[in-house]
Amino acid sequence: MMSNIEIQRIEKSKIDSVDFNNLPFGSVYSDHMLTCDFKEGKWQSPKIEPFAPIALDPSAKIFHYGQSIFEGMKAYKDTKGNMMLFRPLENCNRLNKSAERLVIPQIPEDIFMDGLKKLLEIDSAWIPTNDGSSLYIRPFMFATGNGFHASPADAYKFVICTAPSGAYFAGKIKVLIEEKYARAANGGVGYAKAGGNYAAQFYPTQLAIEKGYNQVIWTDDNTHQFIEEAGAMNIFVRINDTLITSPTSDRILDGITRKSILQIAADNGIKTEVRKISVGEVVEAAKNGNLKEMFGAGTAAVISPIAGFGYQENDFDLPELENPYAQKLKKLITDIQTNKAEDPYGWRVMV
Repeated sequence: MMSNIEIQRIEKSKIDSVDFNNLPFGSVYSDHMLTCDFKEGKWQSPKIEPFAPIALDPSAKIFHYGQSIFEGMKAYKDTKGNMMLFRPLENCNRLNKSAERLVIPQIPEDIFMDGLKKLLEIDSAWIPTNDGSSLYIRPFMFATGNGFHASPADAYKFVICTAPSGAYFAGKIKVLIEEKYARAANGGVGYAKAGGNYAAQFYPTQLAIEKGYNQVIWTDDNTHQFIEEAGAMNIFVRINDTLITSPTSDRILDGITRKSILQIAADNGIKTEVRKISVGEVVEAAKNGNLKEMFGAGTAAVISPIAGFGYQENDFDLPELENPYAQKLKKLITDIQTNKAEDPYGWRVMV
């Protein structure tokens, strides 16, 4: 554990004002946050301080050129009060992969991991223990250096904030297969968790919502003939008894939940394929009854079942299965995450 973390504790916690039985997702914030500045060519000593607004100059480059990246993680507490994380080094490595693509200095692993663990120790009381709840963790980095000239900034800030949260989605969702807009393009930043990726999603998603859908299934930018992601999540399609997901690429995020599902599914006798999935294949499978399940996979929701999809003015409903893969896989993953099951993979990291 790093010894040079400066700690400033909040004078009075706000935890007593929080209803932990009715937590929205990601909109109630814990007492403290970790911050660390990059300036004069190096990372400074990290600080843990009360959660508070961040002051920035209007010329800070984050406002003008969008150098901003983030991660999503969760902390859990078991019945004995042990705190744990799920594959946190994957998040650290992916954040640095995003940083490289946006010319942001990479965060040292010890600042990320030791700072996060110390923050969780200080705010351990904020980790919910209700089923389905967790402490959502948001590490992010952005440009704080000033200037209106179009170039990378010379200063950055790394922050970790946490938010006790309930379930991300309630129930199944209905999605629209996108035929015009694209989430990402070859050679672009689709594989990075860049803030601008999500900003660009909002407009086509809003158009889908206005048509009565909850989310968009993104297709490839060139032909719109291959499905790639579901909203802000990776997508899985079950045709008969085979679970299929798209390969990662410049356009598709290398999801940590995605790769965990592939491993657990294979180890539990579920046939998996990583390959391109055409829209035509999915529509045909829906028509002939071979399409059994579709679901999104990501940190926030873990697994979010899709009840139906729309394509070219036609709607297709998915069947109600007695023992869906989505339900089985979600339980297997969350049992590892919450220390209710053995972890044969070494994914669970105790704090």
